[in-house]
Amino acid sequence: MNATTSKFYPKLLVTILRVAIGWHFIYEGLSKILQGNWTASNYLLNTSGFLSGFYHALASSPTILKITDLLNMFGLFLIGLALFIGLFSRLASICGALLLTLYYFAYPPFGNPLISAADGHIFIVDKLFIEATALLFLFFYREKGFSIDSLIEFFRKKKAKPEEITSSESRREALKNLATLPVLGAMGIGAVSNFKTYGVDVMSGATIQVKQTALNELKGKLPTGKIGKHEISRLIAGGNLIGGWSHARDLIYADTLFKAYNTEQKVYETLMLAEKAGINTINIGFPSNPLLAKYKKITGSKIKVISQVHPNLDNKKLAEVGPNTNKNLYFANIDKAIDFGVDIIQVQGNWCDWLVRDHKIEVIHEMIEHIRAQGYTAGLAAHSVESLIACADEGIIPDYYMKTMHHDQYWSAHPREYRVPFEVDGKNYLDHNRFHNNMFCLFPERTVDFVSKATVPVMGFKVLAAGAIEPKDGFKWAYDNGADFICVGMFDFQVVSNVNTAIDCIKNTQRTRPWRG
Repeated sequence: MNATTSKFYPKLLVTILRVAIGWHFIYEGLSKILQGNWTASNYLLNTSGFLSGFYHALASSPTILKITDLLNMFGLFLIGLALFIGLFSRLASICGALLLTLYYFAYPPFGNPLISAADGHIFIVDKLFIEATALLFLFFYREKGFSIDSLIEFFRKKKAKPEEITSSESRREALKNLATLPVLGAMGIGAVSNFKTYGVDVMSGATIQVKQTALNELKGKLPTGKIGKHEISRLIAGGNLIGGWSHARDLIYADTLFKAYNTEQKVYETLMLAEKAGINTINIGFPSNPLLAKYKKITGSKIKVISQVHPNLDNKKLAEVGPNTNKNLYFANIDKAIDFGVDIIQVQGNWCDWLVRDHKIEVIHEMIEHIRAQGYTAGLAAHSVESLIACADEGIIPDYYMKTMHHDQYWSAHPREYRVPFEVDGKNYLDHNRFHNNMFCLFPERTVDFVSKATVPVMGFKVLAAGAIEPKDGFKWAYDNGADFICVGMFDFQVVSNVNTAIDCIKNTQRTRPWRG
């Protein structure tokens, strides 16, 4: 390899690296500028790293936020332009590395992160880290590649020693070092054309704008109440969307869709947003315990976890339940939930229904007593109000009830005369007059009557009939008819609006039952 070749390849590699990073910056900046109303407000307000106070301060003042937005948009664009064409490239490299460092520590991939919706959770070394490292390399490495900086340096040498450089060499040097300009023009035209065809790319990377109601739009503090020793928000996050149980009537793809959307990182984002919005409790199915335990360990979250538990029985074992049944079959999942670090334990609603239906009500009593014996608050859930009435008649009074609570004034509710107790979680009929995963509070007036007489707190769930009722309608109906708390499954983009709806409904409720808890 001759001397000319040995110099060419390093220059080419540096040029490719510099241009690639430069284009990334240009595109990020250009996409934000062309949006017209882009702001970093949500991005800054939702940060949760150890420097979150600094980022929150940037969004606290309209003036500071406006300056921050302009520096973001035009800083990205100008740094990218300088890198792409190679003008003041060392200054652009260090400025770019500093800007990426600010992005990195806004959502750090360690400690207590709000994981990036675009890139996943990579411990310590993520794409921001790698790109910032590459820019530091360009800053310290003396080779500038083919660039306007190199062309300026060439002409300085020519001015100092004009006799050593011919006109032909000058033209060749200019062509090489200005080669990125037509490439930039072509890529720029392509990007603008793409924007016109498909719209502005709002999912651009480092400063992604989270598409959700901003936390600064909250209407106030979400009220709380007490269940046992626990101070609980009166709106509780439901676990079905996290667990992938959609109750979507005859939409067979919905469970898979929910699971595909609510990846582990999306679950973490949703829970962290919910906590910031004032929701301090989640009610989960037993299979979600490992995920919630991991979430709390990784993030240091203080969210209270209510775990649903069921006896370790199948249909055959349930039929054989009797006085001599090994009590470990009743208690195994209770003890496992305690090992996962949950705060409150409740008997799962469908199992309460089945045990009452099959005349095994003593199992419910044994489970409630075991939960209390371990020092935990014990809840009892049901879909059928007949289950709770039967338990109350037997003297089984939990620390709180959890009952499906929704009216039946929605299109897919099957006719009242065809409703049968205990049919929820049962057979799905093809007859449109019969149950098909479409109704969860079969006899609303009986539920309201039972709740009105309850002396312990009541947590309403399925208050939206699995998406058939508008939140402002379903929340109001549940609170007005005696629910002290409501449990609602929600996606991340619904969290803040649901909290605002709950605040409004609680403030204006027309309930006759006094608040319990």
